[in-house]
Amino acid sequence: MEITAGPLLRNINTPDDLKLLTKDQLQQVCEELRQYIIDVVSIHGGHFAASLGVVELSVALHYVYNTPYDQLVWDVGHQAYGHKILTGRRESFPSNRKYKGLSGFPKRSESDYDTFGVGHSSTSISAALGMAMAAKYRGEDRKSVAVIGDGSMTAGMAFEAMNHAGVADSDMLIILNDNCMSIDPNVGALKEYLTDITTSHTYNKLKDDVWNALGKLPIGSRFSREMASKLDHTIKGMLTKSSNLFEALKIRYFGPIDGHNITKLVDTLRDLKNIPGPKLLHIVTVKGKGYALAEKDQTKWHAPGLFDKITGEIYKKKFDLPQPPKYQDVFGHTMIELAEMNPNIMGVTPAMPSGCSLKFMMDKMPDRAFDVGICEQHAVTVSAGMATQGLRVFCNIYSSFMQRAFDQVVHDVAIQKLPVVLCLDRAGLVGEDGPTHHGAYDIAYFRCIPNMIISSPMNESELRNLMFTAQLDSNGYPFVIRYPRGEGVMPEWRTPLQEITIGTGRKLKDGKDVAILSLGHPGNFAAAAIRSLRSEGIDPAHYDMRFVKPLDEVMLHEVFSKYKKVVTVEDGTVVGGFGSAILEFMAQHNYQAEVTILGIPDRLVEHGTLKELHRECGYDAEGIADAVRAMLRETVTVETLLQ
Repeated sequence: MEITAGPLLRNINTPDDLKLLTKDQLQQVCEELRQYIIDVVSIHGGHFAASLGVVELSVALHYVYNTPYDQLVWDVGHQAYGHKILTGRRESFPSNRKYKGLSGFPKRSESDYDTFGVGHSSTSISAALGMAMAAKYRGEDRKSVAVIGDGSMTAGMAFEAMNHAGVADSDMLIILNDNCMSIDPNVGALKEYLTDITTSHTYNKLKDDVWNALGKLPIGSRFSREMASKLDHTIKGMLTKSSNLFEALKIRYFGPIDGHNITKLVDTLRDLKNIPGPKLLHIVTVKGKGYALAEKDQTKWHAPGLFDKITGEIYKKKFDLPQPPKYQDVFGHTMIELAEMNPNIMGVTPAMPSGCSLKFMMDKMPDRAFDVGICEQHAVTVSAGMATQGLRVFCNIYSSFMQRAFDQVVHDVAIQKLPVVLCLDRAGLVGEDGPTHHGAYDIAYFRCIPNMIISSPMNESELRNLMFTAQLDSNGYPFVIRYPRGEGVMPEWRTPLQEITIGTGRKLKDGKDVAILSLGHPGNFAAAAIRSLRSEGIDPAHYDMRFVKPLDEVMLHEVFSKYKKVVTVEDGTVVGGFGSAILEFMAQHNYQAEVTILGIPDRLVEHGTLKELHRECGYDAEGIADAVRAMLRETVTVETLLQ
């Protein structure tokens, strides 16, 4: 289906084209831009509600600022679709998040307008401040703008950056996009604080008074630092609660204003552009603005998949037979089962209750499951604190987000040998979100930490059993359970809970030609490869190792005593991961074998469907079978030469 942009939007190929329009035409641009996003995402998929909420802001920023010379930094990047469309990527936008297509996030290698690559939250203020400091050092009249959501503002990194910005005396603007949402509704005291500002009659009067005053100010060379200082004191005299936070950090606060009033946004940004120093503009927006269903259910429409833009029907695949559940849902339902059995079980997640399905427990047991906001470091340490009091905490963090809490895992959990259960959702390749979200490194960076148990289930039943094992009193160590995004393999997944002896694997098939050692869900790819190979007369053995730390050494002694050719399969980096652990064991025990390591290669893997990426990385069923054939082909060649 051909998608056509509106009459104004189709002629905007760069922000310079946008600047040729009158201010009165900008509302139509916003309407066309919003409709274009709806048209493309409904057919091709992607994140949805976040970009609809900042259409007016995207237009206003590129209309007022001299991008890309002026540096515009988006936080997370879910909301940057309008920005991409306005900066030369309208025609290619349907390829967004597709294999070899546009990234779903700002990406420096993709466009000069993408000044900073993002995928995780709360980095924008630090990055924009660094750019502003560089401009000041070089004597450049370059502006830096950070756009950060109120959800991302809850992270400690955002406060660290503001604390520095207040004393760095660099010319930067922070735009606080306040919509009370990240993916799920925001939580915490900051949300309540911002709500007070936006709903108070005092602040609404303040908003009008401030901007009426700004409208009367002389602009240009006559606008001096002295005049800016007088304005600063005037604003502080009018502020009450809002001065307690941002003003205390020496960041001048302006707002709140309506983030969907394009005229107001343009006028405000023009005024602020001429006020020196660090400043914050608080805008109030609606996530999903302009699409009624997305406004009503913002979590559901964060990234809904393909849908009928007229009826709002979200297309689901239809199957004749029962389908396996998502691993995250198995986790969520099993948490409730375990919590009903064990009163010491608690759940913690940093702002992903729907994404990791802890929401099931939060709804049923609100006093035992907590969303702590976008604060991975805090999530780990608060879990450790509860663990010191005898509670068994399941801390669920996406694998790529867990990177942000590495120090807390070492310092607060592992050194103290606290039995926190770290559940790493989205381990391995995640598909369309690309390299910022791939869970490639957790095996490697956790494997080097003492006192850690690291496991990965091959299916839903194994996930349940690992969770059951982790909460037993007999386990006194930090316990990592990593599992992938998406569906498992067992439609009938509610199996009886059973304890697994820590550090033991399973021999699934005996064989004679080669041994395949798999960790986690890719074991299912290995099983499919073995079925194919056996039809060709090749007889591989298959071992599901389950644990990468501690390894099942009894099983490995059997493997290396019997097989001279071994293939390891994992959905983590091949550098320092599961395969590396097998090589270390082999070397330590003086075994001689040919080992092929399959997994995520030592390079950045871009975005695409999981099937496309598994194929590219060579550890899907076909890739595993090819690796076995190649090993055996070399053997046949050598034997032929010796005859």
